[in-house]
Amino acid sequence: MEYLSSLLNQVRGSHDDLGSLEHRHEPHDDHSVHNAVIAAASPDPNRMPTVTNSGPIPTKAEKDAHVLKSEKSKLLEDIPRDQWKEDHLYSIIILGASGDLAKKKIYPTLWMLYRDGLLPQNTLFVGYARSKLSVNDLQKSFEANCKVQPGQEGKFQEFMKNNIYVSGNYDKAEDFKRLHVALDEKEAKVKAGNRVFYLSLPPFVFDVATTFIRKACWGTRGWNRVVLEKPFGRDLETSRKLSEHLKGLFKEEEIYRIDHYLGKELVQNLITLRFANRIFGPSWNTHNIASVMISFKEPIGTQGRGGYFDEYGIIRDIIQNHLMQIFCLAAMEKPVSLDAEDIRDEKVRVLRRIKPVKLEDTVLGQYIANPDGKNDDERTGYLDDETVPKGSVTPTFASVVLKIDNERWEGVPWILRAGKALNERKAEIRVQFKTPDGDIFPDDDAKRNELVIRVQPNEAIYLKMMTKTPNSHFGIEETELDLTYSKRYEGLVLAEAYQLLFLEILRGRQMHFVRADELEETWRIFTPLLHQIEKDKVKPIQYKFGGRGPPEADDLAADNNFMYTGTYKWPGHGSKRGGKQ
Repeated sequence: MEYLSSLLNQVRGSHDDLGSLEHRHEPHDDHSVHNAVIAAASPDPNRMPTVTNSGPIPTKAEKDAHVLKSEKSKLLEDIPRDQWKEDHLYSIIILGASGDLAKKKIYPTLWMLYRDGLLPQNTLFVGYARSKLSVNDLQKSFEANCKVQPGQEGKFQEFMKNNIYVSGNYDKAEDFKRLHVALDEKEAKVKAGNRVFYLSLPPFVFDVATTFIRKACWGTRGWNRVVLEKPFGRDLETSRKLSEHLKGLFKEEEIYRIDHYLGKELVQNLITLRFANRIFGPSWNTHNIASVMISFKEPIGTQGRGGYFDEYGIIRDIIQNHLMQIFCLAAMEKPVSLDAEDIRDEKVRVLRRIKPVKLEDTVLGQYIANPDGKNDDERTGYLDDETVPKGSVTPTFASVVLKIDNERWEGVPWILRAGKALNERKAEIRVQFKTPDGDIFPDDDAKRNELVIRVQPNEAIYLKMMTKTPNSHFGIEETELDLTYSKRYEGLVLAEAYQLLFLEILRGRQMHFVRADELEETWRIFTPLLHQIEKDKVKPIQYKFGGRGPPEADDLAADNNFMYTGTYKWPGHGSKRGGKQ
């Protein structure tokens, strides 16, 4: 009770309804030459057929608004029809409805799903926050982010009619009882009521809010599910404390810990790519793979929000969660089935074979101003942000090396790197294969094969390989086997990660959510490093805004058997697609 009391005091003195850390500084679209080349380049259409939709190809505005058009059936085809029960009410309660995440991401996502007919017919959207708002006030706060297209205005008004708003505190049982009464009134008109509680709240409110949800607002006429956004603690101890608290209130199958990278198409495709294609099975091991790099890059700084970022740093914000989830799917053994628990079991097994990261296997960086930057953001260094504590040593860039102690991956380095204020926006996996044995080609012309899985932007999977140069005696050059989604699936609008994850929550499928023991293992791996950085005040290496990060990160990659050549080019474009990252 002492712990809960201290949290109550924090809540009473806090500002209202802040979204999750990452969405306070969401990356902008990238306009780099590197990605423009990828978007422009495509295989010969005579060589690879293009799949188009049966309906009209969406406009750019419709793509930006994620209008799914005819492909919406692809999202519905796997849902048993009896799951959406017409005599049930499905209530989605957004706690922190006036906050940044709710306005920018949650409400627009719910609108997209409603617009495209992907939600149960009887869905109620319930906003809850401390702010005194009307439904009209709430609508004004997020409507611009919904990107309502011409002709959709009537549908949007229907969506808003399914919204209600309740004002209340997070530390008062009587306020949650009022919310419960409002839900009961709606559920009294149907056979059963199902409730999704989405915590769009600062992490220090989780314990208090979940306590009162369970005690004062838990539904009794259907199922209940609780959704939490990262961060799930700051280290192993705080994560355990949160997990134990949640375990005392809910069953694990009622808890949905969101990592939105698990909703991204190319991340979800990893299981299919690995286990539905025999070609990768025999080669996916230490005998054939030299190293693997998983990277996240964004071309923006903290933009005046550095105070939030400084509490966490790049390892907690990106590597410990997003990149580790990608790592698990790329490194785990084949699961017994596609059941959520079988997949999550394998993720935990591979995590258990990793020793905690050491400082000597790490490069830390912090960006400084670029005097030649093209805007104020680029001309502002991290420590120039007035919201960042003076002299902060919080890293905005990190590269870490993991080693897996099992038969499949013995000796293969896994390099995870993430950074802000870099030269482009990109998230990808690069699986670099070993150099061929007994190379018969002169001058080391045969370069390593590399499987690249581009998560964002311009989603693609391509394999860099060697081929004979046409009309030569035995000249060889690099080329690719390419699956660029925008070309192979012309006109297809990929659903946003949050769209897919909301549907999974309503279906009750936890495959793409983080289990408590996964959290335990990832924090075990990173907590000693994080504590050492903070205790010793390890000074990060400075790197200029708009570059590739500290050169020492390239040295770390080279020391761990990852080879850069910078020689891979798209024919006829004269620009490198691969090269240095």
